[in-house]
Formats: sequence, C-alpha cells, structure tokens
Amino acid sequence: MTAHYLMVGGFLGAGKTTALLRAGAYLTDAGHRVGLIMNDQSESLVDTALARARDFAVEEIAGGCFCCRFNSLVEAAGRLDRAAAPDVFLAEPVGSCTDLSATVALPLRHIYGDRYRVAPLSVLVDPDRALRVLGLESGRSFSPKVLYVYEKQLEEADVLVINKIDTVAAPRVAALRGALAARYPRARLVEISARSGAGVGEWIDSLLREEPGGRVLDIDYDTYADGEALLGWLNCTARLSGTGTDGDRLLLALAGDIHAMLRGEGVEIAHLKLTLVPAGGHGIAVVNATRTDVAPELAFAIDAQVDEAELTINLRAEAEPERLERAVRAAAAAANRPGAASVIIEHLERFRPGRPVPTHRMTAATT
Repeated sequence: MTAHYLMVGGFLGAGKTTALLRAGAYLTDAGHRVGLIMNDQSESLVDTALARARDFAVEEIAGGCFCCRFNSLVEAAGRLDRAAAPDVFLAEPVGSCTDLSATVALPLRHIYGDRYRVAPLSVLVDPDRALRVLGLESGRSFSPKVLYVYEKQLEEADVLVINKIDTVAAPRVAALRGALAARYPRARLVEISARSGAGVGEWIDSLLREEPGGRVLDIDYDTYADGEALLGWLNCTARLSGTGTDGDRLLLALAGDIHAMLRGEGVEIAHLKLTLVPAGGHGIAVVNATRTDVAPELAFAIDAQVDEAELTINLRAEAEPERLERAVRAAAAAANRPGAASVIIEHLERFRPGRPVPTHRMTAATT
C-alpha cells in the first residue's frame, strides 16, 4: 500500500518538532499508523528524544540533510515499514536546509512513487522571526547569506504555515499573512498553533488530500553553502547526578546561562533546545529559546525531584562553534553545586555544516 509522505520544513526555531508531534497525535487518534523521521547535521537530537518519549515509531538521519543523505532517508523509511508499517510518514528536515522539492520530494515521487504519495511541501513560519525578515518590524536578525537560505525556504513552499498564532497578537498575524501572500502568491497560507493544536487537523487533512506541488528553485548553491556555514552547531549530552534536584529549575538555569552569555556577546541564536530525562525514562523536561532577545521557556515540565538524569543540549546560532562550546561548558560548570547537583558533559561536538551536495536533484525539465 502506498503511504503518505509529509515533509515539513522551516527555519530553525519555527516549531517543526512540536507541529509534527501534534500532527502525529492527531493522525494516530484518527486511526493512522505514523512513523517519524528526524534529521540533523549530527547525532543526539532533542527532537528524537521528544518523539520517543511520546511512543512514536521514529528514525533519525544524522550527519547531513535529507538531500545529501537521500539513500539513508529511504533506508530509514524501510526500517519504519518493517517495525511499524506506517501509512503516514512525517519527516522533519534540517532547519537550515532548502531546495527540498528538487532534492527530496521529486526523487521520492519519481524513483519510489510506488511506495510513497508525496504531499505538498509545508514550510513553518515563526511570526516573530518572519516579521523582521520581511521588514515589517525592526529587531535583531541574521546576516544576508543566512537570510538567503531563510527566504529560499519560503519561496519553495507549497504551503506556508504560520505557526504560534496563540502567542502573537491577531493584527501582527494579519500583517504577516498579507506580506506573505503578496511576496509568495503561489503558496497556500495556513495558520496554526502547534502547541495548542489549533488548526493542525485541518492542515494535515488538506495535505493528505492534495497533489504535490514540486516547485523547483533557482538557487545559488555557493550562497546557500556560505549561509549554512555561517551557522555554528553544537550537540551535547551530559549526566546529571544529585539528590532531590528540581529538574525543571536546573534545565531552565542551564538554558538561561547559555542564553545570557551568547546575548552578552551579541550572538544571534537560531535555536537552543535542552531536554532532561530522569533515569528510568519516566517523563521529560524541555526548554526552548528561538531568539536572542527572548528568554528561554519551559515547554514541557516533569515537575519532580530527580537524582539521576540524562541531559541533551542542541544549540544553533550565527557564531563560531568554539563560542557555543564555551557558553555550554561554562553553564554546565555553574550548575555544579557541592552536595547537590553535578552536571558532567559526556559528549560534545560542534562544527559548521559542510557544503550541501545532493544525492539527486530533479527539475521540471528533467522529470
């Protein structure tokens, strides 16, 4: 049986993971079997931990974006087929990736069309970020080559999904909707709140009904590569040991210290995500920050004292990776309190993404 393949792109911090988890819950309640495929430039993803904590069948593609790891994407879908036989796949590409129609959606349709019915490409939009990028509001943003990647993501969308409408005043959402409609008239516009679930069901139902768009970009891969390379990436796992440590408070303190140090250095944060999973795997705490000028917030709480736990930190920002590492290590050291909590970093990697080299790139002319 042909399975639906729903790919949801969008820039770092747009809320893709929350949206996919909400969509997965909606589809499961409707009787579908769901498989999630998460993607990152490296391993140890907060997103994968969140999906597993909600008992979804999930695979993680690490070491490059879907376009550069296309064969790994197909193999991951095959593993999910054998383990859970999904009739809907939800795929989240790297948040700094674009050109997804030409390098992922079209190859899936034309090489594996007997297995997957590829839905229109959705691209999630964070209103606060988009209002600045589109010049409707002032505030901190990224350098021009990073913004090139951001704007190309919007340009190739079949469906532009304005997320977080529960946190943004209606006039600002209306202004953003008008600007997006004027600038990207071929895209269908949708408004949702991934956190509350508002609009998610209607959006997903429409994707299951519609034919794919397959919009292929005119893209300068040199500028695209330069834009990605300006972003520093850091993934870290650590072990918390202590007696009766407030897990939520500790996670917020860690995120706050990292955020404050980078803000003080003038670094623009794309996304800072932390999770804490107590020993035994019962519950998960999550802290998020999607901009430098807004403090981290507790997205999911465990509301419990913990003695042992695993911490995961994912940090993406426009800065040298070494600066990100200094901030994370300093925050971990500050969290250590004699006789109380001890945060020991077990693994840390930081880097800049390499040049994207797609496995396939199809265009309307070649298909």
